Parts: sequence; C-alpha cells; structure tokens
Amino acid sequence: MENQRNVSEFILLGLSNDPNIQIFCFVLFLFCYVILMVGNFLILISIQCSPLFHQPMYYFLSHLSSMDICYTSSMTPKLIGDLLMERKTISYGYCMLQVFALHFLGMIEVLILTAMAYDRYVAICKPLHYMLIMNRTRCNLLVLAAWAGGAIHALPQFSMIIWLPFCGPNEIDHYFCEIFPLLKVACTDTYLTGVLVVANSGLIALVIFVILSLSYGIILFTLRNQSAEGRRKALSTCGSHITVVTLFFAPSIFSYLRPPTTFPEDKILALFYTIMAPMFNPLIYTLRNSEMKSAMRKVWFQSSLLNAFN
Repeated sequence: MENQRNVSEFILLGLSNDPNIQIFCFVLFLFCYVILMVGNFLILISIQCSPLFHQPMYYFLSHLSSMDICYTSSMTPKLIGDLLMERKTISYGYCMLQVFALHFLGMIEVLILTAMAYDRYVAICKPLHYMLIMNRTRCNLLVLAAWAGGAIHALPQFSMIIWLPFCGPNEIDHYFCEIFPLLKVACTDTYLTGVLVVANSGLIALVIFVILSLSYGIILFTLRNQSAEGRRKALSTCGSHITVVTLFFAPSIFSYLRPPTTFPEDKILALFYTIMAPMFNPLIYTLRNSEMKSAMRKVWFQSSLLNAFN
C-alpha cells in the first residue's frame, strides 16, 4: 500500500474561501457544538441519575446521546479549527480515521433510532406485553446489535478506501474526509468502488428509512383506537422520533443514493447529518417530553440543593 501512495496529507477546501463567511461559520458552528455537547451531556446525566434509565425508551435515548457526542466530535472540532486557518490540511491517517468514524458511529446511530422506533411500536401496538418484550436483556442485545451493525457496515467501506492509491492531486472539496470526494482524487478507476459505496450506504439508508416510515404508519393507524389523552402523549413522543429521523435520513439518502459523484451542495447537506441533527436531538427530546423535563428538573434541582448545603 505504501508504494501506491505518496500523499501524506490532504488539503481540505472547506465550506468557503471568503474570510467573512469563515468567521461567521466559526461563530455559528462553535455555538452549535457547545449546544450539542451541553444538551447531550444534560440528557445523559439526567437519565443516568433518574428512574428513567430503567425505561427502554430513555435507555436507548442515553445511547443515542452518547453516539451524537462521539459522532459529531470526530469531525466538528477539526472543522471549527480549520475555519481560522488559511491552509486547511489533514493527515492521511486522520483522514482514514474520519472515514471509519463517520460510517461506524453513523450506522450505530441509525440502528439505535431503529431500536427506538421498535420500542414505540411495541409500547403502542402491544402495550400489555411491553415490559415482557422490551426487557433489559433484549434492550442490551439491541444495543450490541447496533454496534455490530456499525462495524459490519464501516469495515468494508474503510477497506475499500484505505487500499486506494493516492498519488496525484490531494485537494478534497469538502470540510472533512468524505468518501466520494476521496474517490475523486484517487489515481485509479473508482467506478466500482463508488457503486459499492452507494449499495452499502445509500441503499441501506433507504431501506431503514422505509422500514421506519412503515412502523410509524402502523403506530399512527393503531392510535385511532386510543383515548384522546393517549393519542396526544403517543403523538408527542412519536413526533420527536419522526423529526429526528427526517433530519438525519433525508440528507444522508440524498448524499449517498445517487451516482458516485460530488456536488457543491454536498457540503451543506453534510452539515445536517453531522452537526444539525445531533444538535437538535436534545432540544427535540426535552422540549417535547414532559417526563424528560421533569427528570432534569429533579436531578439538577437536587444537585443544586446538595451543593448549597455542603
């Protein structure tokens, strides 16, 4: 592999060359990243320190928040730092690490969202058997399956990219190491690799999105037989899930389910599934969830009282 590669680093072209736009983006994305980290850590601590942790939905939500933190942190700090740099470079090794992290952590997040949809389906469509079906052992197995699915998805992608020869241009028209821009600068025919990436990423995202849409369709159909209060509570929870799923899947499907090429709009779309969706997750799941807001008030109010007395 070393003989096929004489590129030790790549140059990232970033979002824009305009200094004013870069300063604006620096302030914006730094603010978004702080909100994302604070919001997801608040959710994690509030769930871990309250009885909500024993409920399957919040157990999955805590794992989703963990994935949001890891997934976004694999590329956002680099983006924020590069906005202040005139020359944006990334080492070959760190670039390959970003490729693996994007697909490994991203697929885990997708599968956890799927587990959360399954949890809501069982809670609404089979309420009498809910605790029997969604016991802690099954929840643990679903989380382990999500990690295994992430590895199964990411390793083939990573293997295809790491064996590509890079011996010519090293400018990547993106703000992180995305697969399609990398294929564009490889000094070999990458058509087959691009097709395999579309099959592995685009089709999987589409199939999972269709499955999630059908599950929520069944849930909404089942709700017609419930009381007004039951419908209101279920719709509030499902509405949060549907919003998160749409924010994450819509740009992902557009980015990967198409011929393996690059467009200027790709960088804007990537912002949605790398920064915006993980940032909105804590806001969506707290502002529209009375149980979550109540748990956060109790946990942080009790902590404040203990600190005051100590």
